[in-house]
Amino acid sequence: MLSTVYSAGINGVEGYIVTVECDVRDKLASFEVVGLPDAAVKEAKERVHTAIDNSGITFPDAAIVINMAPADTKKSGTAFDLAMLVGILRSSGFIDQSVPFDKKCFIGELSLSGDIRGVRGVLCMVLALRDKGIREIYVPAANAREASVVEGVEIYAVSNVRELCQHLSGKRTLEPVAFDPELLKRASGKADVDFSDVKGQARAKRAMEIAAAGGHNMLIIGPPGTGKSMLAKRLPTILPDMTFDEAVEVTKIYSIAGMLPEGVSLVTTRPIRSPHHTMSTASLAGGGAVPIPGEISLAHNGVLFLDELPEFSRQVTEVLRQPLEDGEITITRANGKVRFPSSFMLLCAMNPCKCGYRGHPTRPCTCKAEDVKRYLSRISGPLLDRIDIQVEMPSLTKQEIAGLETGESSAVIRERVNRARSFASKRFEGSGVYCNAKMTPAQIRRYCVTEPEAEKLITDAYESIGLSARGYDRVLKVARTIADLDGSEKINTVHMAEAIQFRTLDRAVTE
Repeated sequence: MLSTVYSAGINGVEGYIVTVECDVRDKLASFEVVGLPDAAVKEAKERVHTAIDNSGITFPDAAIVINMAPADTKKSGTAFDLAMLVGILRSSGFIDQSVPFDKKCFIGELSLSGDIRGVRGVLCMVLALRDKGIREIYVPAANAREASVVEGVEIYAVSNVRELCQHLSGKRTLEPVAFDPELLKRASGKADVDFSDVKGQARAKRAMEIAAAGGHNMLIIGPPGTGKSMLAKRLPTILPDMTFDEAVEVTKIYSIAGMLPEGVSLVTTRPIRSPHHTMSTASLAGGGAVPIPGEISLAHNGVLFLDELPEFSRQVTEVLRQPLEDGEITITRANGKVRFPSSFMLLCAMNPCKCGYRGHPTRPCTCKAEDVKRYLSRISGPLLDRIDIQVEMPSLTKQEIAGLETGESSAVIRERVNRARSFASKRFEGSGVYCNAKMTPAQIRRYCVTEPEAEKLITDAYESIGLSARGYDRVLKVARTIADLDGSEKINTVHMAEAIQFRTLDRAVTE
């Protein structure tokens, strides 16, 4: 007898529906799986057979053929186990064929005991299934909270085969898992670090506030001990609140990577990733036989912090160029292409020279002029051109270090950042853009309205500093953010002048 059951797979961060066709016939016992299965899918035969036996159900002594459609798409992973089992039980008559299954879907890995284990990428699958009209989805109990984020479907958490069979046979009723709509509004608790801990460095703090408000890429330059890493660690405390859509995007990526914490249904805080400079290109971009997200995708809607930027391999840093422009990265393998979203805020830190003390008021620099030039040349011009804000951090005086005066707290700065984002969001409503840094050229022309004096200022800077066309647009974006922090619809000379001052390395090249 033939039966059809639905499951789902993932390609990149997008899910797709998989039709599991199961045919059981009274012939010499055999078990075949077709439809481009990988090794993990082929091994499901043993898991399904043993799980049925250990659940107190007689495995059919028959010829079983399972086809997974679309048959020209490679199937990988263990999420199809549960659908295969349900298909066999329906075809063999253990589950009533008269019960409609056209709106049901089954996702989960089987253990030999009949327990149902969690799988990666459930949120991506459920979103795709909802769009295809599936309304009743059975997932492992370990993935239930994650799947419950999706509206418009009923999510059922199942722990083992017996429980599922009793529900499908009407002997037991499982209740759908409810999603908590207040999840994003909950306080995440007080952070261990705060901006008030940082002594002095008012200009760097201001630059970081602007970067957070507009989602701008930022480079911090300064000698050792000036507080570069200290500021970077406190950036998450002033980042704006995530929207629900942004939270879902981040959760999808962490679900696919298998990095979603147990019991967490939604990632509600912006991620910050800080990889070591010895990392490989694949670690940054993502990859593998079955591609998984790399650091730039794990930082989506958050921050990627690269400390000691010149120490990173040139090959590694050049990978950043395309994602910084497009907000996504495409990985090509023999089995096809996958796309991972990679819209992140790049935060970098570096010393002004190899020894670190160029420009220090008391410690002499031991680097020769050509050494400094060689050190700075490790950062390519195209990458530097994509960094909106470049700020120098001078060494602190003894009085600044020993002073008892504390600066503004993260809460105060974050309030201004949220207010600026809210001011900007009204312009971008319905466009899919969340911050000024992601404005398209058309949006720059529309929203970066400058006063005549401000227009003259950037025209003069374009010629004197030697800005590229990209650099020109990025100055306008930063000026737009500064105006947002002031609650101004127009960009004036004060806003423009401050934005131009944050092109430190552009000025250094012309000096």
